[in-house]
Amino acid sequence: MKKIITYINCENETMESCVNSSREYENNGADELFIYSAAESEAEIENLLAIVKEVVRRVDIPVMIGTRVKRFEDIKKAFYTGAKSVVLQYRDIKGTDLVKQGSERFGKDSIIIEVNMDPETATDVFGDNDVFGSEYYGGLLFKHVVISEKLKKTISGMKVPVIIRDSLIRNDILSLISLDNVSGIATNYYASKTLPSETLYTDGPSIQAGAGIMQVKRNLKEDGIDINTFDSKLKFADLKKNSDGMVPVIVQDYRNNEVLMLAYMNEEAFNKTVETGVMTYFSRSRQELWIKGGTSGHFQYVKELIADCDNDTLLAKVEQIGAACHTGNRSCFFNEMLKHEYEEKNAYAVLKGLYDVVVDRKNNPKEGSYTNYLLDKGIDKILKKCGEEATEIVIAAKNPNAEELKYEIADFLYHVTVLMVECNVDWEDIVEELSKR
Repeated sequence: MKKIITYINCENETMESCVNSSREYENNGADELFIYSAAESEAEIENLLAIVKEVVRRVDIPVMIGTRVKRFEDIKKAFYTGAKSVVLQYRDIKGTDLVKQGSERFGKDSIIIEVNMDPETATDVFGDNDVFGSEYYGGLLFKHVVISEKLKKTISGMKVPVIIRDSLIRNDILSLISLDNVSGIATNYYASKTLPSETLYTDGPSIQAGAGIMQVKRNLKEDGIDINTFDSKLKFADLKKNSDGMVPVIVQDYRNNEVLMLAYMNEEAFNKTVETGVMTYFSRSRQELWIKGGTSGHFQYVKELIADCDNDTLLAKVEQIGAACHTGNRSCFFNEMLKHEYEEKNAYAVLKGLYDVVVDRKNNPKEGSYTNYLLDKGIDKILKKCGEEATEIVIAAKNPNAEELKYEIADFLYHVTVLMVECNVDWEDIVEELSKR
């Protein structure tokens, strides 16, 4: 399946700017992100690594990192950001065995070589497309390309998939992405709300300025390109409507399953939601279509739509920007009517609750608190306790009584939580890392 990849040049950019752009691209339909910097200074490279690490933590789509490298250690640091793949500039690796080293350590599919194809200025275009041995890298990224039959022939002859970056004016997208060996097109033109008219893909049905990535992808699909779009398995006609011809939608945070709100869709709202990936409803009070966040900026980006057993209610799992409720509350459900006290046993909720308690102890020390004792003593004391508790787990595991083992594991997790707070790592970081394994 072909990809639309958005790229961000982080040189001289702030972390906030790059993270916000990354989330915006993801929410508006990008399949992947390419974040890079051509800067060579150690400080600027470290800044790029920090930015990519935060982006990986904040988005769900794959991230490629492009950084300058001089030694294998630089490649390792790039992968330790959590990026799916590392893009190495041909000029940095020519005449070295860095590609081979990177492939052997992290796998060939995670190594991509960037090649400058501009005939006016390129100094690193190579004629032998297997110069490093295709067993050592999983793809090529061509930048500054000039559309020609020679280019198309070159791409078709490559032994690995090719990503094209930059040349995306008018019909270039279709002519390039349709090539068999092109796996994706990388661009920074598709901002979420405005598209300069000269960059629009217009070979298919007309696209108006402001169409965004999702509309461009839909036009490509209509031209026979195998590309990822939101396509519902059920049409609105397959759903059971209420007397007003609408279907209720329960909206839930896709990360923590918090119930956010209830709204209604008619057929137009349903189709608009599927087309754009932005939750759109029908307002019964105003009798008009309603894009959630259209005035407040508190958009809801679709992650999943699920119909219930009777096909008469939808569950939407979304990324909620800001508050879901018009009152400013995160959720519309905050008026507690009754409650039976119960002990929370959801594993993630318990661990997050413990983490929050430790953070609170750090920010608001409490006299006599063992947690504050550990935090006051510092990292060495915390590490010593983690080591001791790990040993206790080993000893308990040799005992046939599982109760002792459960106790020791719980004790260990408490001390690890203190360590995490001390080192500014939270459970989302851990869960994200585990999800990649």
